[in-house]
Amino acid sequence: MKISPSILAADLTDLKNTLQTLESRVDFLHMDIMDGHFVPTLSFGEVYVKLLKDHTNIPLDVHLMVDQPEKEVPKYYDFSPFNITFHYEATNFPVRLAREIRKKNIKAGISLNPKTPVEFIEPFLEELDLVLIMSVEPGFYGQAFIPFSIEKIKKLKDMILQKDLDVLIEVDGGINQENISLVKEAGADIVVAGSFIFKGNIEENIQKLKQF
Repeated sequence: MKISPSILAADLTDLKNTLQTLESRVDFLHMDIMDGHFVPTLSFGEVYVKLLKDHTNIPLDVHLMVDQPEKEVPKYYDFSPFNITFHYEATNFPVRLAREIRKKNIKAGISLNPKTPVEFIEPFLEELDLVLIMSVEPGFYGQAFIPFSIEKIKKLKDMILQKDLDVLIEVDGGINQENISLVKEAGADIVVAGSFIFKGNIEENIQKLKQF
């Protein structure tokens, strides 16, 4: 199980020290890019991501919660993130966009809101490298995990195995020490954690998740 802390939940006034704490302890840095339209919250964009890239070697996990992601995706190519993930609900061109991302040697990810069935992406699953299951409604951190997300993860894992594909499953929202084992058993490869990691002792909280 790989860990991707949501940097939005960190103390942004102490970012350099936070990054030093995360180095060698986590696998990715989850970047929640929110435009105030697709979700009500406005977070940060490519300028802030560049700042982070200049101060860490941790691979970036870019999650675009924005309308018309095809206009925003190219802004992140130069940072060579591990992946760029956009929302199924936000674009009419998911296959084209995934192919464009892959051409840049970046993993193409698609995210599904809680109400969106995993079956919607089955016809083009082979065009993707990663699927992000939202286990809370996108836009705000600190929400409680939605239990039916476990069944979505299991269905998606079955699809991937049946098609014999190399597609990663990432889960974002409400992840903590109590539910991470269920998420892992359901088939997740990566978990995003914000509030759980950054409230209290960061090192200890990461270790609590890594024991699973």
